[in-house]
Amino acid sequence: MKTFTKFGVQIPEILLPKNIDLKTWSVIACDQYTQDKDYWKKAEETAGSAPSTLNLIYPEVYLNESDKDERIGKIQKTMKEYLSDGIFNSEEEAVYIERKTEYGRTRKGLVIAVDLEKYEWKPESKAFIRATEATVPERIPPRMKIRTGAALELPHIMLLANDAEDALVGGAGKIAKEAEPIYSGELMHSSGSISGWRVSGEKAEKAIEAALEKLAKNGTDKDGNTFLFAVGDGNHSLATAKAVWDEHKKTLGEDERENSPVRFALVEIVNIYDTGLTFEPIHRVIFNQDADKLMAFVKESLGGETRQFGSEEEWASFVGDKGAKGARYGFFANGKWSVLETSITDLAIAALQPVLDKYLDENSKDKKNDIDYIHGTEDVVKLGKQPNAISILLPPIAKDSFFQTINGRGPLPRKSFSMGEASEKRFYVEARKLF
Repeated sequence: MKTFTKFGVQIPEILLPKNIDLKTWSVIACDQYTQDKDYWKKAEETAGSAPSTLNLIYPEVYLNESDKDERIGKIQKTMKEYLSDGIFNSEEEAVYIERKTEYGRTRKGLVIAVDLEKYEWKPESKAFIRATEATVPERIPPRMKIRTGAALELPHIMLLANDAEDALVGGAGKIAKEAEPIYSGELMHSSGSISGWRVSGEKAEKAIEAALEKLAKNGTDKDGNTFLFAVGDGNHSLATAKAVWDEHKKTLGEDERENSPVRFALVEIVNIYDTGLTFEPIHRVIFNQDADKLMAFVKESLGGETRQFGSEEEWASFVGDKGAKGARYGFFANGKWSVLETSITDLAIAALQPVLDKYLDENSKDKKNDIDYIHGTEDVVKLGKQPNAISILLPPIAKDSFFQTINGRGPLPRKSFSMGEASEKRFYVEARKLF
């Protein structure tokens, strides 16, 4: 296997099923629809008795069920059966993918492996690969039970590359598309379609290495710290892979550690500037608090000037202006529309959430239930019409300041942003041998 050791990237041996039927084989990331068992029941009906990634993953909607150990045992048994039954083809390769979603957007990605020694989720980390949102350590041990000893891994982790020239994913794609795709088809539940092309050979390897060299150079700060990739989706899955590797490597000799499959994790790399990749802010609603007192506290903490608006349309348009020089925060409470206009150039939520946390620590009797995280302007306004509720509308996520903010502040607060809608998340197709 070709490993670009300097950058912690490897072209792995990827497994793909023979005679692939994507509608039955491929299912959405296990951390989606976590409150919707009906979605996963429908996925079971669609997959039927055919080989399916549904039988190789643990949908997190079932994580708190009493049959957890039984589920994990069945998953790991099925992995071994699929391998022994010869379901897979295997070759040393990366895979370039194009995913068209039900919204008409096309996202491009590069499925490849990364070295877990180059990744760290802890807030003070200056590793090559860093978390974008706060990691909850308590969420890691249950997931370790699933990965430890598993014969296969399937990736729903998406890493972001700060690649304005699109040299890595786009460059690999140009070479890969000189040949026919190795798979192509519709995804279940009307979730769009996906096509994949093999990325292998000397020409592709040289292009990938050159792109990584450029990204590393551009991502190195004045102190010599290189920020190569940011975790866009699947942060807890990557943190789990890291934890499993940290335990497993204690059992290995130094030579064995270098090429152990457990040291690596299969991921999809996406260019943050990909037009098919949408970043949506996750808005906030505060309950059971005095609106004027809260807004005054935020203004005192963040600075800036407050402006009043006469309608929802004017208010939302002003907050959503992508040409604004500083972060704008929209407040809706008691039927009034106001905006705090600041000079903050980092991502808006990175500055706001610590202020909200401090305010609620000092003023809330039930902090957990006095804040909610809401997608979409319509829903956040609807909640703001409730008595004693204050809706906070956040501005669009600025892609060009994303890496800068994380490099300067560390991971963003949890529930800071969403990469597209739920059905646009990664679907499992590729696999890799693990233990």
